[in-house]
Amino acid sequence: MFNGMNYKPHCTVHKKVHITLSPGMHRQKAVILIQFDYSQEFISRVKAFPEAQWSQTRKSWYIPMENFDLHKFFESFKGMAYIDYSAVTKRKKTRRAKSEHHNKKEDTKNIVLPAGYLEKLKQKRYSENTIKTYCHYFKDFQKAFKDKKIENIGINDINRYIHDLVKVKNISLSQQNQRINAIKFYYEKVLGKEKVYYNIDRPRMEKKLPDVLSKEEVGAMLKATNNSKHQSIIALIYSCGLRRSELINLRLEDVDSKRMLIKIRGAKGKKDRYVQLANSTLHLLRAYYQKEKPGKWLFEGYDGKQYSATSIFNVVKNTAKKAGIKKRVYPHILRHSFATHHLEQGTDLRYIQDWLGHASSKTTEVYTHVSKTDFSRFKNPLDDIIGDDE
Repeated sequence: MFNGMNYKPHCTVHKKVHITLSPGMHRQKAVILIQFDYSQEFISRVKAFPEAQWSQTRKSWYIPMENFDLHKFFESFKGMAYIDYSAVTKRKKTRRAKSEHHNKKEDTKNIVLPAGYLEKLKQKRYSENTIKTYCHYFKDFQKAFKDKKIENIGINDINRYIHDLVKVKNISLSQQNQRINAIKFYYEKVLGKEKVYYNIDRPRMEKKLPDVLSKEEVGAMLKATNNSKHQSIIALIYSCGLRRSELINLRLEDVDSKRMLIKIRGAKGKKDRYVQLANSTLHLLRAYYQKEKPGKWLFEGYDGKQYSATSIFNVVKNTAKKAGIKKRVYPHILRHSFATHHLEQGTDLRYIQDWLGHASSKTTEVYTHVSKTDFSRFKNPLDDIIGDDE
C-alpha cells in the first residue's frame, strides 16, 4: 500500500502494479479509496484527476464517490496496472439488492389484507415479529394471485406457488415453513375451513447441530472487556441460557437476589419461567447497576428504552473478536453453550429443558449430539497407532 511517510527515490515501473479500489468514508463523505505501492508515475496520474486528494489519516488517495468514473480510471492506467475493483462492484450489487428489496416492499405496501386476518393474529396473541412476518408473506401471496378471489384459491395453486418460490427464488426451509403457515392461518383460522383442505407437503427440515463455545472461550470474552454492561450481558445470556429477546425484556424487579433466581416473563409460547442466578453473575450485575443506574429495564439504551437486539448482537460479536475467537460468535451461541456445558457436567436433561423453556424434550436432546461427554469415554484408535503424546 502507498505510504506517504515512506517516500522513495523516483523509479521506473517495470512491471504492472496492483491498484486496489474500495469504497470508504472520509470526513463524512462517501469516497473511493485508491491504494497502491509507491510509484511517482502513478501518483502523477492520480493527481491528474481534479477531484483526487491524499488522506494522511487513511494513508490513501481518494476521489469522492459522486465524481468517480470507473471507466475513465481504467483508461488512465490501461496496460500499466492490475486494478482490483471487486469491492466497488460488490457495494453496487449490495445497494442494488437493497433497492430491489425496498421496491418489493413498496409493491406490497398498498395491498390490503383480507378482513379479519390482522385482527385474528392479534386476537390469538401472536408476537409482533410473527404478525409482521405473516402479514408480509400473505401480502406476497395476494400479489401472486391478484387476478383471483383469494378465498377461492385451491390447494394445487398454493402448492405450485410455494414450489415456484423454492425453485426460482431459492427460499430457505425456514421461510418456506413461515409462508405456508401464513397462508394456512388465513384459510383455517380466518375463514374457518377444515384442516384437511391444507394437506400441503411440509419441507424436510435440515438437521443442523448448534455451534458451541468452550468454557475457556466464554471466560476469554468476559476478560476481553472492562465494560460492566457488556460483561453483564454476556454473563447473563450464558449463565441463564437466555434468548436475546428474553434478555431485552428483563426488568429490574425480575432479578431476585435473595432467592438467587431470575424471572423470565412471557417468553416463547407466552410462558413464564425461573432460571438460576449465579453468584458471579450477581456480582457483575451489582457493579453494572452502581455505574449505570438503569431505571426500568435491566439493560437500557441512552434514551432509557430497552436495549436493542442489534446492540446486543454487536456486543457479543465485537467482544468475541477482542478475545481472539475465530469462529462466528452471536448471542444464541452462548445459550447453546450453556446447555451443552450443563450436559457435559452431568446435569439432567429435564432440568436443562425447563431452564431453556423448551416445550418438548426433543428440542433439548439436540445438545446430546454436541456434548463431548460420550466422546471422552472412548479412546480414538489412531492414538494407539501413532501415539497420543505431544
